[in-house]
Amino acid sequence: MKILITGVAGFIGFHLTQNLLKKKIKVIGIDNINNYYSPKLKKLRLEKLKKNKNFIFYKKDITKFINLEKIFQDNKNIFVIYHFAAQAGVRYSVVNPKKYFQSNIIGFFNILQCCKKYKIKKLFYASSSSVYGDLKKFPLDERLNTKPKNFYALSKKINEDMAEIYSKLYKFTAVGLRFFTVFGEYGRPDMFIFKLLKCSFKKKIFKLNNFGNHIRDFTYIKDAINLVTRIKAENKNSNQIFNVCTNRPLHLKKILRIISNYIKLPKIKQLNLQKADILKTHGNNAKILKNTGFNKFTDINEAIKNTISWFKFYNI
Repeated sequence: MKILITGVAGFIGFHLTQNLLKKKIKVIGIDNINNYYSPKLKKLRLEKLKKNKNFIFYKKDITKFINLEKIFQDNKNIFVIYHFAAQAGVRYSVVNPKKYFQSNIIGFFNILQCCKKYKIKKLFYASSSSVYGDLKKFPLDERLNTKPKNFYALSKKINEDMAEIYSKLYKFTAVGLRFFTVFGEYGRPDMFIFKLLKCSFKKKIFKLNNFGNHIRDFTYIKDAINLVTRIKAENKNSNQIFNVCTNRPLHLKKILRIISNYIKLPKIKQLNLQKADILKTHGNNAKILKNTGFNKFTDINEAIKNTISWFKFYNI
């Protein structure tokens, strides 16, 4: 059996691939290595993956169906897809919504078409906590009506609706993963903790939006992967949605205090709220914990310490 992972050079895709390769599972990886953030970091992730003989890589753009289909034609026995290729970033979606339409909607449609044509049994795909918008009924659970407030979140909500229809019409299992503020080693440079560390080590000014008054359900990457790989998706012809989170929201100012225990913080410039930003995320993880049996989350201090140690070593 082979597993296909899109966005394999991305943050979550990379860690998931590492996890599966350690279990001696054959992984086919796809990524277009775009320049939304440092291609250097993406290539660093890929270098580690390519050392494993069970890993095959294709530098392809999923918005081009002919290229995507060729991979399925060349690789038989693909039963499961983990789809993490997407245009990321809430704030960038305000500036360039077209990118999100092309990658997140057209690209996902192409993945669904391949699921239909090549009889894929299970599709796991990345959604986002952003689909909840500014709902105030905390903790947010999967049964709530979603209310996206930016085009990135809307594209993820559309993905969920597309998966709902395709899974029922073409008889495969789909699982939507609503990730909440994932961080850790090899993380995304456009995320809060990574940006803060970079400003500290490069001695630059860090811009703190909303005067640091955001609250986020920070989820350590190793915990997120442990949850995702344990999901039992046995309901056929359905689209199941899971929050991937800790259910332990933290104020950004607390994160700053924890980081200050390990390194000197950079100079901070206080800014107003960005219009696309969500003030608070706090997910209910009861559904995924019941499904997986996982309940041993990494202590936030240890997770941040590990992240800082990695950053110091690679100095990206």
